[in-house]
Amino acid sequence: MTIISPLEPQRLYQACNPEQFTFQTTAELTDLAEIIGQARAMDAVRFGSGIRHEGYNLFVLGSPGMGKHSLVRQFLEEKASKEPESADWCYINNFTQPHKPKMLRLPAGKGEELRMQMERVVDYLRSAIPALFESEEYRDRVNAIQQEYNELQERDIRQLGEEAEKKEIVLLRTPEGFALAPSRNREVIPPEEYDKLPQSEKERIEAAITELQTHLEKMLSHLPQRRRERSERIKQVGRDIMLSTVEHLLNELRVIYASLPDVLDYFDAVQQDMVAHVDDFRKPDESVNVSGMTVVTHQTFSNYQINVLTSNHKKSGAPIVSEDNPIYSNLIGRVEHIAQLGALVTNFMLIKPGALHRANGGYLLLDVRKVLLQPFAWEGLKRALQSSKIHIESLGQIYSLVSTVSLEPEAIPLDVKVVLFGDRLFYYLLQAYDPEFSELFKVAADFEETIERNAESHLLYAQLISTLSRKEGLLPYDRYAVARVIEHSARLVGDSEKLSMHMRSIADLLREADYWAREAGQDVVRVNDVQQAIDAQVRRQDRIRDRLYEAIMRGTLMIDTQGGVTGQVNGLSVIELGGFAFAQPTRITATTRFGKGDLINVEREVKLSGAIHSKGVLILSAFLAARYARNQPLALSASIAFEQTYGMIEGDSASLAELCALLSNLAMVPINQSLAITGSVNQFGQVQAIGAVNEKIEGFFDICAARGMTGAQGVLIPTANVQHLMLRKNVVEAVAAGNFRIYAVENVDQAIALLTGLPAGEVDANDQYPEGSVNYLVATQLTELTKISKSLQQGGKN
Repeated sequence: MTIISPLEPQRLYQACNPEQFTFQTTAELTDLAEIIGQARAMDAVRFGSGIRHEGYNLFVLGSPGMGKHSLVRQFLEEKASKEPESADWCYINNFTQPHKPKMLRLPAGKGEELRMQMERVVDYLRSAIPALFESEEYRDRVNAIQQEYNELQERDIRQLGEEAEKKEIVLLRTPEGFALAPSRNREVIPPEEYDKLPQSEKERIEAAITELQTHLEKMLSHLPQRRRERSERIKQVGRDIMLSTVEHLLNELRVIYASLPDVLDYFDAVQQDMVAHVDDFRKPDESVNVSGMTVVTHQTFSNYQINVLTSNHKKSGAPIVSEDNPIYSNLIGRVEHIAQLGALVTNFMLIKPGALHRANGGYLLLDVRKVLLQPFAWEGLKRALQSSKIHIESLGQIYSLVSTVSLEPEAIPLDVKVVLFGDRLFYYLLQAYDPEFSELFKVAADFEETIERNAESHLLYAQLISTLSRKEGLLPYDRYAVARVIEHSARLVGDSEKLSMHMRSIADLLREADYWAREAGQDVVRVNDVQQAIDAQVRRQDRIRDRLYEAIMRGTLMIDTQGGVTGQVNGLSVIELGGFAFAQPTRITATTRFGKGDLINVEREVKLSGAIHSKGVLILSAFLAARYARNQPLALSASIAFEQTYGMIEGDSASLAELCALLSNLAMVPINQSLAITGSVNQFGQVQAIGAVNEKIEGFFDICAARGMTGAQGVLIPTANVQHLMLRKNVVEAVAAGNFRIYAVENVDQAIALLTGLPAGEVDANDQYPEGSVNYLVATQLTELTKISKSLQQGGKN
């Protein structure tokens, strides 16, 4: 078997050579003109924002901090600036059904113009109409009408009086009205003389009075109708004056808006309503004394106002709207109410727009998590996109929770491109559980978290640093500092061949390095400033790690870094808290004994083992049976435990360490405690890659360094993880000095040989292992256990 040598120092850290750069500082570089590493995602954004069919809205996938929102908005702003301006959307009064306001679409900027023009019309009429009704022309026309009706009344009375006179009856006017009385020589006959008249004369007089009374009553019955006619004619005079004035004003506006039929129809409705309600303009302002203060109230004439929901003429191009608080009413709009005399009332002027209104004709940017967290917001958004209309409805009205008077505004046509931002988890969950989601969001823009690391990407990254520095107003970076940022970027992704595209982390590092450079009074950020910023970030978050390592140093947590122990190995796990990850060396022990092939996972038995960890332990059982007990029963019982751990254990990165501990105990061969090991193993004994390899190595190194280096200490890692190594400088220096070793192993045989110092042993043609090898000792032990099992079975039969 090939002897495994420690990795050479140059394989532990892929440095970025500053000499490859031709610039001295980033001040010499131009801003980045392209979006690096996101060609796939930006092609999707370009396609999704360009196609104008229903359902082709975008979902931008990626982890938080990738800069997705900034990149997409930057692209959309450039695209939207070349697109036509969106229309103005307004609500106007519905004069026939006031509870159903009408919507009005106007060219960009015309909404505000129309609103101000209607305000000027109303303001003019409020002052002009009272003056017109006080004019001499109006009084003359009214007086003429009144005189005409007075003359008609006097004529009728005169005719009745003449008819009465012919019959020797006189028509009298009294405070109570009209009265008829007998007369002689046009003088009323006194009662005592009337009594002396002959009976025939009395009968004649009574008959004449009865006839005249009938004529009088008929004449009086016509008076209310004449009064109504007179009143209507006077009102018509007022309407004629109002019509003449209003028509003159609105005709001027009709010329301006001649190309907009809906506006012309609105002017006709306004003109008709103003003429019908001319008296409202005649009412003077009323003053009320409240607690010694005079409050003047006047008619608002809000029914003639224009409620301009959206107007985007102040900025050229299509609108781009980001809604940070996407509650239902902020998305769809709302109808507000005001309190009047203890009741809640509303009108069309209290209709308020939502984000969909403001983005109509353009782009609406939303965080999917925030939308999903708000009650009814997601359903409301989908309903608007499906119907291509915005229906403003209050939730209380929809669910009959309130009984206040509300409105039913006419729906506004919707033409918007919605861009949702969120984690991949949200995208795939919505795809799986919301059947409408795939119909509405057909374009996914998946942002890369890493890019390939090469000379070309190094230069692009330098331009990125230059662009961010200039945008943030930071000091320029020299090329050595740029190289250190690139190296740290590779460390962030845990891969020496990749660079991070997590823009938030990079921008934070640039700002903090700038701070330390300014503290030192420098005009350029240098490599020491970048390193100080990195160290400071770690220092702010490593309190728990320090306490954990302190417990190991004091012996509270038992971790050996010297000597040899059978069935015991140093495993490496990782704890991540608040974005800061560090390794926790853990003692893993295994015990074996005669049994029936049971492999006990202590953590699983007490429900502290995750599914992946339990899977890894089951794989160990399959490996042991396949290698050592192919032709015989596995008469073994074993148990594996993570010592001094009291939380959940998840992942299979310790399965190689667990297998080595088992083999050590079976072979009764001690494991060198100077070494720690990490890696997962499959059923064939091959070692597979794991995550956080850099943190795991550094964690065991820190414990060894604190206790004192012996030169024998080191870590075993999977060969597949060598490409991910970006270790700290002090670890690389210790390896170069021969004080620490890092081994890359491909299979369990290489690992057990390094841990025990004995050859693992390869099986020969006779299916036998060489004597003295670990595999031989394991196989021998299992054979002995099998013999015991058979002996017990035979004894039981006898």
